[in-house]
Amino acid sequence: MSEKIRLDYQMFRWGPLLVKFKIPDDMRKKFLEEAYASDKDYEKNLAGVITKEVGFRDIDMFQPFFHTIFEMYADTQLKWAPEVGATRETFKQQYLIDSLWANFQGPGDFNPPHDHGGTLSWVIFLKMPKELIEENKRYKGRSAGPGGLTFIYGEGPRSYISHHSFVPEEGDMFIFPATLKHWVFPFKSDCVRISVSGNVSDSIKWKDLKKVKEVKKDEQNDSKKSD
Repeated sequence: MSEKIRLDYQMFRWGPLLVKFKIPDDMRKKFLEEAYASDKDYEKNLAGVITKEVGFRDIDMFQPFFHTIFEMYADTQLKWAPEVGATRETFKQQYLIDSLWANFQGPGDFNPPHDHGGTLSWVIFLKMPKELIEENKRYKGRSAGPGGLTFIYGEGPRSYISHHSFVPEEGDMFIFPATLKHWVFPFKSDCVRISVSGNVSDSIKWKDLKKVKEVKKDEQNDSKKSD
């Protein structure tokens, strides 16, 4: 009979913080309405091979919604990977939307593996046609399949978690670090899937700005002489 031993162990969470949830349906419809109404060509700014990509005509109208959402993400991030000595107040940032655009993805369109600019990125799926959902159900492969979304991080043996894949539903929102690579799979169905994405920056807090000493011209000259 083998002797019993006691082992104390720890498990470490690994990788970036990816948050998924569903937005209220009235907000989904508001995004969808603006996606249809916006007509600024955004294709040159993006990596995908997409039928239609448009920049939103009015970002400010969605700022209150995003303010609440990104505060939630900041709170979650503090629990996920707390900084040494940080508190909820010192950790939280004011997030500012840099860009906002909609993707109208048709048959054969796809987004190759890519990342985004800024600090955070996100995507909301506004319209998932029934034809696309049924096509994905018929798929028998091991990937996310037609219209799927995959996030990838790191490399290693098969026992490592290096990717997460999803078949999105209408109203699903994903928030993630802008450097997290991801891609969207093509599909064959004769339909259009609509999503909205954006890039976000974190601002420098005003209280920290006030700590920066203004450098006068004579001080600049002195520093140049000492170089």
